[in-house]
Amino acid sequence: MAAAVPVRVRLAPSPTGTLHIGTARTAVFNWLFARHLGGAFLLRIEDTDRERSRPEYTENILDGLRWLGLTWDGEPVVQSQRIEAHRAAIAQLLESGHAYRCFASDAELAAMRERQQAEGRAPRYDNLHRDLTPEQQQAYIDEGREAVVRFRIDDGATITWNDLVRGEMRWAGSDLGGDMVIARRAPANAIGDPLYNLVVVVDDAAMAISHVIRGEDHIANTGKQLLLYAALGLTPPLFAHTPLILNPEGRKLSKRDGVTSVGDFRAMGYTAEALVNYMTLLGWSPPEGIGERFSLEQAAAVFSFERVNRAGARFDWDKLNWLNAQVLHGLGAGELRQRLLPLWQARGWGEGAAADAAWQEDLCALLGPSLSLLADGVEQAAPFFETPEPDEAALALRADAATRTALTALLEQLPEGPLEADTAQALLGAVATAAGVKKGVLMKGLRAALLGSLKGPDLLTTWLLLHRRGSDRERIAAAL
Repeated sequence: MAAAVPVRVRLAPSPTGTLHIGTARTAVFNWLFARHLGGAFLLRIEDTDRERSRPEYTENILDGLRWLGLTWDGEPVVQSQRIEAHRAAIAQLLESGHAYRCFASDAELAAMRERQQAEGRAPRYDNLHRDLTPEQQQAYIDEGREAVVRFRIDDGATITWNDLVRGEMRWAGSDLGGDMVIARRAPANAIGDPLYNLVVVVDDAAMAISHVIRGEDHIANTGKQLLLYAALGLTPPLFAHTPLILNPEGRKLSKRDGVTSVGDFRAMGYTAEALVNYMTLLGWSPPEGIGERFSLEQAAAVFSFERVNRAGARFDWDKLNWLNAQVLHGLGAGELRQRLLPLWQARGWGEGAAADAAWQEDLCALLGPSLSLLADGVEQAAPFFETPEPDEAALALRADAATRTALTALLEQLPEGPLEADTAQALLGAVATAAGVKKGVLMKGLRAALLGSLKGPDLLTTWLLLHRRGSDRERIAAAL
């Protein structure tokens, strides 16, 4: 895909909540497109919702993007710091006649909507104050009324654009809800707080954005914004509207579905590599040869909108879990230890002998092939750091006479010093023979004594790891 102008895309999150998976997927597509064409990926914090915007949400968004590896170019633009530029654009539209002040009260607007509903019509502003005379405006001002600023929308207009995902798009002006409010209510000699569609156009133009890549729920906004670009004499960017992320039932993914923020996925033990890999697959089909498991850089090398789907993408937990397992299974023991260590330390583990990096890496080598989530590496490591409570099956086996005889013999012959794999194997065989039990009986009893369960990772490696900490003797003795 060739670009006629320098590629500059942006992510424009609103800091009214934590980083949502849908926003993160939009960031992924923007980042992939920019990196594929050697362009810039910019960030704009749209914090003009003063009541709901919070600094902690901004930091959560930035931290989430960093964790995912979605680095941006330059400093983030803060939208609220550009309010004077937004007001200047509104003043320009008022001067050119593309906008006007509307004095309709909330009660009048509510009555209008009730009439439309009673008549079975879709709610929309009826453009009542579009052509007020100066005398009528002054009468409203004398009443003490304040005014919003509305942008004129011609019901007979047809807005068209070539969408990079959906092809030719056509939108009727009559379907845009009437003249659009672009500034909140304020005294007639002032311009109130500028609103979303206006500020987005002004800021995208100021940032020289070449392509706007966002979810399909913005398609109606695109129709309105193209009219604003034309009225302000600005060149519009190209648009790409990506499919929404759906829940397994086919509805838009929402907070009702539980986990929706990137921070939630991170806390559950998903890796950044698996999450960005999966988000890329939510709406994009990789070309042959790349497979389903790839890095951001590999996806960027082949990314194009020709392979972005129009249909919504259903969230598949099984696919995400599989990808996460693939990432974890591909990590070396040292790298896995680095990722698990903060989780272990949060549990108070890793002191004394357990702080031995070599021992921890050997533990990771044992557990790694069975992990699907990093959280599994906490659960499965617990018996190595803390003496587990035995389950019913382990208690029953510990009470078995033959098992107790074998464990007693093993405890008597257990060396104080280092124990190697071949020595341990030979010791098990010799003890079983001397105790008159099958080796399997002894090994089951040893597992019950060491782990408090008849299930778990490879027994010999588990035993050797616990022996290096001196825990095996204590646990066998306690089991007896």
